[in-house]
Amino acid sequence: MRKESLRTMLFVLVFVLVGSVTMGRAAPAQSGLTKIADNVYSYVNVKGSSPQNSFGANAGIIIGKNGILVVDTLVSSKEAKRFIKDIRAISDKPIRYVVNTHSHLDHTFGNADFRRLGAVIISHENCKKNMESNSENALKNAKAYGLTEKDMEGTKIVYPVLTFSERMEVDLGNQKVELIYAGPSHTDDSILVYLPDKKILFAGDVLFTGYHPYMGDGEIESWTEVLDSIAALDPAVIIPGHGPVSGKKDVEDMRNYLITFDEKARELATQSNDVEHIASEIKKIVPQRAEGDWLIKANIQMKYLKK
Repeated sequence: MRKESLRTMLFVLVFVLVGSVTMGRAAPAQSGLTKIADNVYSYVNVKGSSPQNSFGANAGIIIGKNGILVVDTLVSSKEAKRFIKDIRAISDKPIRYVVNTHSHLDHTFGNADFRRLGAVIISHENCKKNMESNSENALKNAKAYGLTEKDMEGTKIVYPVLTFSERMEVDLGNQKVELIYAGPSHTDDSILVYLPDKKILFAGDVLFTGYHPYMGDGEIESWTEVLDSIAALDPAVIIPGHGPVSGKKDVEDMRNYLITFDEKARELATQSNDVEHIASEIKKIVPQRAEGDWLIKANIQMKYLKK
């Protein structure tokens, strides 16, 4: 069996086994885009995350003289249409670009609705490869992620058409946007979207604030190094993949969380295969976070007990 297929199967199984509490609870939709700067808006700080509100994923826009760049497209056509409606409440400029910060469904499955508007979809080269390997299967198994046929009605998989390996710059006329691949982290395709003149950073799922992170596809050592690279950029404002507007302390908290979780999970996994026991011990040492508590067990199952 291909590695990608096995990983997708395990991921779906984890959602079925341990995500039922979260997935059975509907949550209110995000109530609109928050103004970050004069030309930057984002969804931030979603409460009561659920599959229906893209698991609380943030997504945003950067408006330039020549048009709009969109950062991530949420989990479905329905969610993307809501996003587009919110964008149009702010600006009628053409949506020229979409940047997928990584390949996971809650950040990419709305791509088609933006492509229909003429947007060029951009990502890291690994993101396109991973989507080509996994996204169609994930869409077919949407029920396992807590998403109904009605939730996913009209959703089509659309892949990035423009990719890069290390860095890329997008010029919106009077606003330059830097796309940075600093190494494997949350995934092997996660990138940063940076506005150097405003020191605003869209971190994607490299950073979770107030949410327990999904670590199943992560490379922890490299992830902490990528977090160090964020600190080196010295951004004034950070928009995480999930959670409220963040800063340097949140980056350091994320780094400490990953190291603490990883060290303890590795230790306990050598002593026991009991996910409930390991999770209970992990919860004693990692900081409490309001959202995504069920991901603690998912991470243990996916990353530490999967062999």
